[in-house]
Amino acid sequence: MESRRTGRDRPNVQEKSVKREPDRLGLISPGRRPFMDPFVDERDFALLSRDHCTFAALARILKGECELIRSDHKDLLLCHSESRYPVWIRTPDNAPDEVKKAAWELARDLRPLGGGYRYNLKYELAEYFIEKAAGEGVHAGIWMNMFVYDCPSPIPPDIAADGGLHCCTAEDEEEAAAMIPHFYTEIGEKEPPYERCLEKVRDLIAGKGFFFWKNKDGKTVACCSCRLNDGFASISSVYTFPDERRKHYARNLVYQVTRRASDAGCIPML
Repeated sequence: MESRRTGRDRPNVQEKSVKREPDRLGLISPGRRPFMDPFVDERDFALLSRDHCTFAALARILKGECELIRSDHKDLLLCHSESRYPVWIRTPDNAPDEVKKAAWELARDLRPLGGGYRYNLKYELAEYFIEKAAGEGVHAGIWMNMFVYDCPSPIPPDIAADGGLHCCTAEDEEEAAAMIPHFYTEIGEKEPPYERCLEKVRDLIAGKGFFFWKNKDGKTVACCSCRLNDGFASISSVYTFPDERRKHYARNLVYQVTRRASDAGCIPML
């Protein structure tokens, strides 16, 4: 397990046993903890801004449609955008045990490990969850260490690649949507349906946020996305076709996109 723990570390906790406990979805009993609102407001976004690097993606997710939101607008926020993604749980640094306990009970009741859910949360809360899960006979562990790298000054690649950057337009929608599933396969995640990929790239292209790298022959060899959010630029969906790798395409692509983001006054994050 990673020993360095900072506000930017965001482990992904997943159950590792075959034991299952029943789903217990629904509202939490008011007698068990303070009432949680099913929405977020300016108070939550103000709190997230204090954890900007750690929860920049969550702030963006909360601005869209979500299957589940619970917030006390102070110490605890749980958000699940949709079933195929992890559940986000935000608590303050050095959260007291009562907040950790409330987070555990909320997650257990609404999105339990036994239901196959994963959580994005801070290290100290992850360790608490692992301990509590063990006490209930569920074996859980760190599935992925997630780090956010900010890049105030993009670093040029050592080797230039042939071809150049292409900012996608509506004419590129279908080609872009067809590349997205390859990215998910590469990172070991379930491929989203094509319709969802098309919806995603249309949204990105509308904001000038999806890019190809085309080689000297005009062939698309790599892609990535860039989404601007509150002064940050999130670089994602970086993918190069297998037979085009080791040619420095992705490195040059990401550099060009981070430069564009930096020139727009945003801090690129990968």
